[in-house]
Amino acid sequence: LEKYSSQGRFVSQEHLHLTLEFLGEISEERLVTIKGLMDNLTSNPFVLKPSKLGYFKRPQGNIYWLGIEYNKELMKTQEIIHKSLLKEGFKLENRLYKPHITLGRKVKLKNSFNYSILDEKIKDIRIDVNKIDLMRSESINGKLIYSIIHSRIIE
Repeated sequence: LEKYSSQGRFVSQEHLHLTLEFLGEISEERLVTIKGLMDNLTSNPFVLKPSKLGYFKRPQGNIYWLGIEYNKELMKTQEIIHKSLLKEGFKLENRLYKPHITLGRKVKLKNSFNYSILDEKIKDIRIDVNKIDLMRSESINGKLIYSIIHSRIIE
């Protein structure tokens, strides 16, 4: 996507991720609760397949994302996490979960860009998922940096 763009802030490959639940600011005490929920999570490994390139329109440049095909195990895992967090009193977004991977923000594509080029490139991508990470995101010098706080291997 970056090579077809005239501008944008792109997510580096090591920071690409799929959000299961956005939590916002969390206290250290609440982190202990989340880690416990993760450690007790029952899930099986699964494979994600990209479905399409999409974007959220913004005046200063669009937010581009990679949609994910429906996956029963992904949806089950997200629902378990969502319900467990609600049960513990977390305030969560109340909207339909639509899995996607953010690729870039404030992106403006070159006039010559053709969606079919990227559609062809993404159709054979497979992402093996065997771990769930609790991530911290911080804005450093205008760039979002992600770091892992806790991990749960799923098997």
